[in-house]
Amino acid sequence: MQTQVTNLHFRDILQRYGLALVFLLLCAVLTLLSDRFLTPGNIVNVLRQSTINGIIAVGMTFVILTAGIDLSVGAILALCTVVTADLLQQGMGAPVAVVIGLGLGAVLGLINGSIITRIGVPPFVATLGMMVTVRGLALVYSGGKPITGLPDSFRFLGTGSLGAIPMPIVIAAITFVLAYILLNRTKVGQYIYAIGNNPVAARYAGINTHRYVTFVYVLSGLLSALAGMILIARLNSAQPTAGVAFEFSAIAAVVVGGTSFAGGEGSLGGTLLGVLVIAVLANGLNLLNVPSFYQPVVSGVVIALALLLYKALR
Repeated sequence: MQTQVTNLHFRDILQRYGLALVFLLLCAVLTLLSDRFLTPGNIVNVLRQSTINGIIAVGMTFVILTAGIDLSVGAILALCTVVTADLLQQGMGAPVAVVIGLGLGAVLGLINGSIITRIGVPPFVATLGMMVTVRGLALVYSGGKPITGLPDSFRFLGTGSLGAIPMPIVIAAITFVLAYILLNRTKVGQYIYAIGNNPVAARYAGINTHRYVTFVYVLSGLLSALAGMILIARLNSAQPTAGVAFEFSAIAAVVVGGTSFAGGEGSLGGTLLGVLVIAVLANGLNLLNVPSFYQPVVSGVVIALALLLYKALR
């Protein structure tokens, strides 16, 4: 009996803190293998590199908590960035151009949510169609060419800093904090979990499920656009082909972080750890000079093992 209680206690600890332990173990291994890993400059670099995926993954967490999926985030990022960059080149002020770009992302998310809730198209199909359509619109709008030479007032989002902290990290941190409050301290978060657990019961409980499911896709589109603003501000260029496969990186971070595809189970804290695990792994492979064509293989194996471990613990 004592052994069973001990095993259950150990299993509970692994369920709660398993990913954090994996993250710490990964950091320890990379510290031993590379003396450049645990340096202030590299730590800041890891955090900066994780901001794009982190912001998109926040929106993806909300979507997956409702048992949905959003495959259009990378394409939405591309269209919003080329539109914003074009407006900036035409002389529009940076604040107005950014608001228009973010608004476009929200509108595209609203279209996704409306197709899913009002027409009844499954999220996978609806967002896949949106991905193809919006990617094509980005190419048409830009003529298939990158838009470069963005003003310094805009580039501050990607290259500036607040004190010693780079602005991308500041923006990502604010995004996580606000999203955490929304998900864990408001009725909106409670409704999202309820819809993911049992949408029929949530509807009978008086929750407007269509409204809140639509909301999570609006949020996903908005945050995809925000991530795109940071990306082009850093690169000083908006590419119509940007964001390819960003949806898969975000989904991987969310699922590695413990959010269930079945909906109703997961947390932003887990997503944050998932984002950091993926970023640290990519950084470590670069520091160890692993050839670029092997890196996706190694990353995929590590992510698959993490998912298998999570499934076994559950």
